[in-house]
Amino acid sequence: MQLFCRDLGYDIVFHDIDTTKHQTVYEDHSLSVETIPLDHRLPTCGYIFREKPTLPHIRRNMIEFYNIPISQINNIKSGCDWTTPEGEIIPNKRLTTPAEKPRAYAYCSDTAYIPTLHQHLKGVTTLYHEATYADDNLLMAQKYHHSTARQAAMVARDAQVGQLLLGHFSSRYGVESVLLNEAKEIFVNTSLTNEMAVFDV
Repeated sequence: MQLFCRDLGYDIVFHDIDTTKHQTVYEDHSLSVETIPLDHRLPTCGYIFREKPTLPHIRRNMIEFYNIPISQINNIKSGCDWTTPEGEIIPNKRLTTPAEKPRAYAYCSDTAYIPTLHQHLKGVTTLYHEATYADDNLLMAQKYHHSTARQAAMVARDAQVGQLLLGHFSSRYGVESVLLNEAKEIFVNTSLTNEMAVFDV
């Protein structure tokens, strides 16, 4: 608390996390947060933030056209068809448009390469993975429990994520494009992160 949380102007509440288990640590009606055990010199875990599926969108023009009462909208969102007073059945797909696909963001920093990590990351839209070193410092990565850019890309490839964001670069790389180029050899949709950079998850 004295080192990191002084003079913030608000309270900090700590929740202990078992860094050895993959588990859900938070959940509400729209989101879940899972931990992922990582491999670092200190107990460390990553996180996956998953949106929950939402219901289809109502096509207002069709609701008005068929004079469907508001009381039936939730039933239609849940998949029901509509039957007009004349007995015509209006299929649900004419009354709704599909919901957006749920997004998921995984944050994996401070970890050695874990060959099985991708198993926890299937279906993730965006993966942030540390890339402290390039292949020229593979032994350093192994010694200090960090990953290379190539290893981060291997995780992204094996998990079939949407995009990979690299971060946690060693200061020895004055030109970080060497890390980006190394990763793109394995996983093309890769970007370097930077302070204040914004990415579409």
